[in-house]
Amino acid sequence: MRRRALIPLLMVGAPLAAADAPAISSGDTAWMMTATAFVMLMTIPGLAIFYGGLVRSKNVLSILAQCLAITCLVSLLWVAYGYSLAFDQTGMAKDEVNRGSFIGGLGRMFLLGMRADTVHPLAPTIPESVFCAFQLAFAVITPALIVGAFAERIRFCAVMWFSALWLTIGYLPICHMAWAGDGSLFGGRFGLFDYAGGTVIEINSGVSSLVAALVVGRRIGFPQTAILPHDSVLCIIGGALLWIGWFGFNAGSAVAANGSAGMSLLATHFAGCAAGMTWMTIEWLRHRKSSAVGIISGAVAGLVAITPACGFVGPLGAIVIGAVAAFCSYFAVTMLKRRFAYDDTLDVFGVHGVGGLVGTLLTGVFASSTLGGMREGVDILAQLGAQAICSGITIVWAIVATLVALKVTDLLVGLRVKAHEENQGLDLVQHGEVAYNTP
Repeated sequence: MRRRALIPLLMVGAPLAAADAPAISSGDTAWMMTATAFVMLMTIPGLAIFYGGLVRSKNVLSILAQCLAITCLVSLLWVAYGYSLAFDQTGMAKDEVNRGSFIGGLGRMFLLGMRADTVHPLAPTIPESVFCAFQLAFAVITPALIVGAFAERIRFCAVMWFSALWLTIGYLPICHMAWAGDGSLFGGRFGLFDYAGGTVIEINSGVSSLVAALVVGRRIGFPQTAILPHDSVLCIIGGALLWIGWFGFNAGSAVAANGSAGMSLLATHFAGCAAGMTWMTIEWLRHRKSSAVGIISGAVAGLVAITPACGFVGPLGAIVIGAVAAFCSYFAVTMLKRRFAYDDTLDVFGVHGVGGLVGTLLTGVFASSTLGGMREGVDILAQLGAQAICSGITIVWAIVATLVALKVTDLLVGLRVKAHEENQGLDLVQHGEVAYNTP
């Protein structure tokens, strides 16, 4: 009996065998398969259409192609080593900082050992295959977000190389540190509250986008020439698809069909609505007009900000977080960008970086049950410190990883298209097609 009692200890970090795991729940599995489809919808077609409407007509196909190709590329890398490095718990130990606190092992390379009946310790009521697919959808959208920062001037092959490198050294370690379990650096050591990706996705991609925009450089004519979206209707449609997909993004992070998923869904919607109203109001007060693109941009900022908080805060906390995030993102997009004249083409840093940071920090405040949150006994100051430390580590990590990925990509294939190619448009130069064929 004593020898048998040691077996679970020797298997820490390995997916549970079917005989040792709780019964797989058909309800949880059905919900998580649905949530996975919703999150994948966010990239193709949601983000692709959202970004496509914001660029000029000569570059719309390039954005759609980049999002589609990143989906294919990241999915294959996820099978090869991404899932393993992100979620293999081999070597992790609770209350101990070691190699396993920063990055996973290689026990699940090429998904070896994954069967229809295996489960992961972090998701014991659904098949491991579903958990793997759900987390893949997050890995897909994160590098796809970054392409908005250097849109309209970067080579297609450079996007592919950069995405592969950044996923490996930028996304996978932060994902593991935040979400891999008790032995992870953020979740285990610092006690970070990050329900669905404030650090992993929003701050990580937002800061990386700013670095990428600075390194790649400005588009020809920026900021002297006004560069306007070619199709605001596409932007609104894409943003609406993102909003719908965000329900799977956030509520699915409960990894079960339960009350936490329900509250996450509700908080997500309220934050998006509060943020859209805030952005719209600011525009009205400043210009006596509220733009449609502004309303959807504000809503996205709120959805970004509620991402880390949605499972920890109540409805009122979600409304406050959404409103504050929209206020901060608005001034980052309209004033900070103008003041420093950096060409973050589609304002990824202003919306995702700033919104993600605001949401991650405010999670530490509104998670407390005294402010309507879901956590009892939260020391707000201590938790705010933990949120700030993990955000700071993510920022530094993102800067270094992005600089390395860009440098290597530049050495391999070069980053930018030539000036005359940029003027001609990436659709024709990089893909041999145009979006709109006229007689």
